[in-house]
Amino acid sequence: MSKDVKVWPRIASQQLGDYRVFHLRQDTRISPRTGKQHDFFVLDTGDWINVVPVTLDNKIVLIRQFRHGIEEVTLEIPGGMVDAGETPVLAARRELLEETGYEAEEMIHIGMVTPNPAILNNRCHSFLARNVSYVAEPKLDGSEDIQVEVVDLTIVPGLIATGQISHALVIAAFYFYEQYNEEK
Repeated sequence: MSKDVKVWPRIASQQLGDYRVFHLRQDTRISPRTGKQHDFFVLDTGDWINVVPVTLDNKIVLIRQFRHGIEEVTLEIPGGMVDAGETPVLAARRELLEETGYEAEEMIHIGMVTPNPAILNNRCHSFLARNVSYVAEPKLDGSEDIQVEVVDLTIVPGLIATGQISHALVIAAFYFYEQYNEEK
């Protein structure tokens, strides 16, 4: 049995819907192993960012918000979509300020993941925002309702272990943060 996995050539692609934050498309691809056609559905969406905001006194800025997919209030870090024409680092700065009212002295790219490569075509970039300080009221859009919480960084592992922080991309960002600190 061959251990080489090959790219499946795309022979057709059709957009099925436009839903503001993503487009649904159907791709028809040929299996390089069997030669047979198969249809796949892909959500085209822009890249995302997450920000681990750390204050001068080693506290972390978290947010609580209602998440419609799971119909629960979650505890997370600031994050969002990279707008058209925007770089991930600019999106990270913008989202941090809009959602929390905090700005960072330094923004460091600490990692990237593919959120669900089976059906999504985007990436999520994680940033460390160093020496953040509160500079203004958050500027929430009409679809956001966010509460800012500042907690000691040392309690974050417990928040993850107990499921109080359960968002997979947030947990990935904290993993990148931990790896970044170990390398220093």
